[in-house]
Amino acid sequence: MEDFKTIAVFTYPHEIVVLKHILELEKIPFFFENEITLSVAPFYTNALGGIQLKVHPNDFETVQTILDNLNSNLKIV
Repeated sequence: MEDFKTIAVFTYPHEIVVLKHILELEKIPFFFENEITLSVAPFYTNALGGIQLKVHPNDFETVQTILDNLNSNLKIV
């Protein structure tokens, strides 16, 4: 996992739930750095740099497409 790089940063644990499910379904290896710490102490998010989504560089394009699709399909009523 040393080769894994940060592709996105999130502030709160609830922001990663859907993305985590999609990545698991696609069988893309990933991990969220600081996820557990910030679920226990959410006020440390700025000090720790947020929840960082780490993926292997070979999966960057695929994950970026997933992130783009999630962002473009969000509709707030």
